Amino acid sequence: MQTVAIGGLGAIGLKLARALDAGVEGLRLIAVAVRDPAKAEISLARFRALPRIVTLEQLAEADIVVEAAPAAVFERIASAAVEAGRTFVPASVGALLPRMHLVRRAQETGARIVVPTGALLGLDAVRAAAEGHVASVTIESRKPPRGLLGAPYLEQHGIDVSAITAAQRVFEGDAFDAAAGFPANVNVAAALALAGVGPHRTRVEIWADPGVDRNTHTIRVEADAARFTMTIENVPSAENPRTGQITALSMLACLRGLTATLKVGT
Repeated sequence: MQTVAIGGLGAIGLKLARALDAGVEGLRLIAVAVRDPAKAEISLARFRALPRIVTLEQLAEADIVVEAAPAAVFERIASAAVEAGRTFVPASVGALLPRMHLVRRAQETGARIVVPTGALLGLDAVRAAAEGHVASVTIESRKPPRGLLGAPYLEQHGIDVSAITAAQRVFEGDAFDAAAGFPANVNVAAALALAGVGPHRTRVEIWADPGVDRNTHTIRVEADAARFTMTIENVPSAENPRTGQITALSMLACLRGLTATLKVGT
């Protein structure tokens, strides 16, 4: 039995906590860290086994530390987990790209950083193709404009997505710059970059599209081993339109895979 602690009880963290409390073989939720303990106590009131409410750093007392918090506190959660030699499972993958020192430090402490597939698909194929020569990897993300509100890149460039009435490309660049400009929106691009050819060779387009009601991502890969195009349309969560409902489910599947006797996929 491995213990689990979760940082954040929002659209992702609370769903994971409920699933773990209901029962996941080989895993036991023991702690959560939240911004509002009083609100958390209400959310956790009906749990069968009440987890402790701890500080971000105390999450590292568990074997597996899950980050499902605002990107602003990512490093506090990640650093503590890595220093303690834990398994660290981040939701804010975009926050990992400029912090690759954590990966190097994990090699020294024995920690593992396990990135879930999240709101993407086909990462197995991307990882396989990257074992050989890859000519190009691109991802085009289309979101309802409200799902992009508050992105630093939009504010810096004076782009008001709430006024957009037709599909408009609001960003084109590499995954590294996309992660900096849209920290709450491009975890998918960051995961793709880490699985494939790296953030500087992974090209990203972000569209504000009032014609879509789902967060839509299209991946195109050109490699010696294969050429493929994949599209996924994710239903935004009611709690946070920036996050697809499938993200929490993907993280739960990732956690199950950490202890499963049979694990399908690379």
